[in-house]
Amino acid sequence: MTPVAETEEHKALRSAVSALGKRYGRDYLATVVAEGRHPTELWAEAAKLGYLGVNLPEEYGGGGGGIAELSIVLEELGAAGCPLLMLVVSPAICGTVIARFGTAEQKRQWLPGLADGTRTMAFGITEPDAGSNSHRITTTARRDGTDWVLSGRKVFISGVDIADATLIVGRAEDARTGKLKPCLFVVPRETPGFERRQIDMELSSAEKQFELTLDEVRLPADALVGDEDAGLLQLFAGLNPERVMTAAFAIGMGRYAISRAVEYARDRTVWKQPIGAHQAIAHPLAQAHIDLELARLMMQKAAFLYDSGDDIAAGEAANMAKYAAGEACVRAVDQAVHTLGGNGLTREFGLASLITAARVSRIAPVSREMVLNYVSHQSLGLPKSY
Repeated sequence: MTPVAETEEHKALRSAVSALGKRYGRDYLATVVAEGRHPTELWAEAAKLGYLGVNLPEEYGGGGGGIAELSIVLEELGAAGCPLLMLVVSPAICGTVIARFGTAEQKRQWLPGLADGTRTMAFGITEPDAGSNSHRITTTARRDGTDWVLSGRKVFISGVDIADATLIVGRAEDARTGKLKPCLFVVPRETPGFERRQIDMELSSAEKQFELTLDEVRLPADALVGDEDAGLLQLFAGLNPERVMTAAFAIGMGRYAISRAVEYARDRTVWKQPIGAHQAIAHPLAQAHIDLELARLMMQKAAFLYDSGDDIAAGEAANMAKYAAGEACVRAVDQAVHTLGGNGLTREFGLASLITAARVSRIAPVSREMVLNYVSHQSLGLPKSY
């Protein structure tokens, strides 16, 4: 049975991460973004406390937990106003895939560093012409002797500038059928032919977005992660945690926005009493809080199913959690800004930048429309239109 109440261990983790986040807060992250650098201090302290690798195996320096624990870390940092986006990518996607499917050497090489924060890994799947259709990925991998040679392009890849390597999704020819099948490759940052270009984003974030070009990138045989014939299974082993963590990112952001709005509504007096006493202010904030709590329940269900090894059920729940959290986050941020009125658009209160950031959880890593397609086809059994 999926638990509906958190364990004492989870409560303790949530409290400890919350305390860490509050020591840094929104002002810290805003300063980091303004200075064009990365939140290295917070990343290092979170690593020292064991939070970055809480989902990775203990034998490699991790906490031995799962996505349930890692999602708590990201949510609480977000609720404090200082989420670490690379938690979604490095330990959640890449760490999980390598822990589940990597060779003994790949695990030894990467997992200790991912767990203690000394190494990071980016994840490259999205392409300019494929959009949400992973079947249209054109990055190809061909054999050349014992080596692999990759060619293609990726876009909107987070944190490539600071990542030691990028886990690239390519397609290789199946020797039996001749069809292209997905495969995952570890591409070190300085590999010849592996180029990056920063995308100019109207988004306040310490983590930058990049377009990647792979021009005849030559890799040794051991760059392939896991089984060449199990690429699809391995790919979704990373995508489901990505959706759960995106939900955590959105819920944390929504909680932060609502907390600022509630604080303001308690103190701001225009007539005889604080504006929070008026139902036109109080009820929308209450509704936003309810929506965030409901989204968290689905996120916790998805994490529980994934950590239990039920990949199929986790896929449905993770998509639903990502959808619910994204919608709840956007509404929460919008209502928070509206509660503050003109103050909601000032730099002093730090909410205006969330208007753009909140949309990320609707768009990435998969659009809300594609989630609805998934649910209508997989959950309801309706026919496809494409």
